[in-house]
Amino acid sequence: MTTELSYLVWVTALTAVMWVPYVLNLIAVRGLIDAVGYPDDPKPLSPWADRMKKAHSNAVENLVVFAALVFVVQLAGANNAVTALSCEVYFWARLTHFFVYAFKIPWLRTLAFATGFACQIALLLQVLH
Repeated sequence: MTTELSYLVWVTALTAVMWVPYVLNLIAVRGLIDAVGYPDDPKPLSPWADRMKKAHSNAVENLVVFAALVFVVQLAGANNAVTALSCEVYFWARLTHFFVYAFKIPWLRTLAFATGFACQIALLLQVLH
């Protein structure tokens, strides 16, 4: 498996487990019955868990773009050092984004997001080159 596909798997796995902490908070805040049900007046998530949920949604939205670009890189045979590094950096940027968003670190959140976006642009440029 190429480096790009390996990191796509890691990014996908990371995105797939991001729900766990905020759902555990949901259970802790609402109780198991309300967490799995549809209470009329649900208690809100803790602020950090709400931010984690938003970071997870952002990761899902960006996974679509990242995955499409990685697949195009593979199909076009455009793999090179730039695409491999872009995929590696993208993984670490998404992991960083998740935690700095949850812990309310504004400048680092924006930097992590922008880094991930730059990695997507780098992949796009390699395909178009």
